[in-house]
Amino acid sequence: MEPQGSVNADPADSDGEGRCIRWRNWSGFWLLGLCNNFAYVIMLSAAHDILKTQESHNTTASTEAVDFQGGYSSNNSRYDCNPVSTAAVLLADILPTLIIKLSVPFVIHNLPYGIRVVFCATMAAASFLLVSLSSAVWISILGVIFASISAGLGELSFLSLTHFYTRDVLGGWGSGTGGAGVAGALFYSILTQVGLSPQVTVQIMLVVPFAMLISYFTVLVPPPSLPQWKSRRTEYAAVGSEENRGLIDGAEEEEEDRSTPVTEDVSTGPLTFREKLHIIKGLLKFVLPLGLVYFAEYFINQGLMELLYFPNFFLSHAEQYRWYQTLYQVGVLVSRSSLCCVKIRNLWALSLLQVVNAVLLLFAVRYLFLPSAWLVFAIVLYEGLLGGAAYVNTFYFISKESEDRHREFAMAAASVGDSLGIALAGLAAFPVHRYFCSL
Repeated sequence: MEPQGSVNADPADSDGEGRCIRWRNWSGFWLLGLCNNFAYVIMLSAAHDILKTQESHNTTASTEAVDFQGGYSSNNSRYDCNPVSTAAVLLADILPTLIIKLSVPFVIHNLPYGIRVVFCATMAAASFLLVSLSSAVWISILGVIFASISAGLGELSFLSLTHFYTRDVLGGWGSGTGGAGVAGALFYSILTQVGLSPQVTVQIMLVVPFAMLISYFTVLVPPPSLPQWKSRRTEYAAVGSEENRGLIDGAEEEEEDRSTPVTEDVSTGPLTFREKLHIIKGLLKFVLPLGLVYFAEYFINQGLMELLYFPNFFLSHAEQYRWYQTLYQVGVLVSRSSLCCVKIRNLWALSLLQVVNAVLLLFAVRYLFLPSAWLVFAIVLYEGLLGGAAYVNTFYFISKESEDRHREFAMAAASVGDSLGIALAGLAAFPVHRYFCSL
């Protein structure tokens, strides 16, 4: 008889226990995805506002700096652009995450999942407190760094965690991360719109790290094989003499949508450094198209979107920009939630379509041939659909095609693709933005 609460319960059980467990795990990963990115979105929005407040109280702050924080400043450029590209903010946000994703997958197996989640929640809470209570710009920037560390470590940890559950939890994770962009910006805007200060709003959002802990420790049903509080090295030492321990029915051919998670074969010991490099080489067919998708879309978002301004439209420049970002996030939410309906194996096709978007909008900025902001609204919505689809399908097919012993490391290592693309897009956006603003 299957132990109470085990994720290996048959979903077809007449009492519905297995179905209930799968639903709890899907919901748990949805909430983890939402909390992991939700806190990041809100904290960054608040950091921007609080930096504005701090600079407005600084009598030595230049007029240009205040204008930049307050909105779009008029200048001699025909594009009505800020003196500093929004790519500057993007790089400050993404670099800590990129460093974590490049290095941590090689050593993270020594840290149990329970400790990882507690650390991520602690860093998110610390970022909220630093940003809301800071009296200096550098303290707010430190809060941005803490939020980036929390989001980066959380993403690679939760993607690795999907190895211990049924593959459908990837759909829950993807949908939750997609919803975070829309929900985070929406909740922050509503609370500040009704009169709460950014500082108080951020302090209210301290509930988010606690929600992450509740999602992980109470909503998810952990399988027996999950290294919750013991390191993987300890587990290997404890069971190294059990020669027959491994995959149950490991010779059975895996179905496309497996209904039960696979128990890891721990008798072979941890992956060696050479094995990890071999896995990374095999991941390039997934990581490269994912990185290209994110390079193209964040080049649009941080290098071009601000410059796509239509003076005769009924929305102001700032309002147009906010709607561009909102519709982009809506597209991401829809496509990251689509894994249960459609799966796309040709990741390079998504990459090339996103590059076409970037090239089209680059020429649109240079030659101003687009007739209305309505057309840009449609393009950025489509851009979000492509980006979200590339993300969830990349990790779905990595999970499906990786060997059982390699899957956990592969899911963590592949997460560097989107962050690397975003960082390169931020670097590329600087000279492009400077060129157009100089016209």
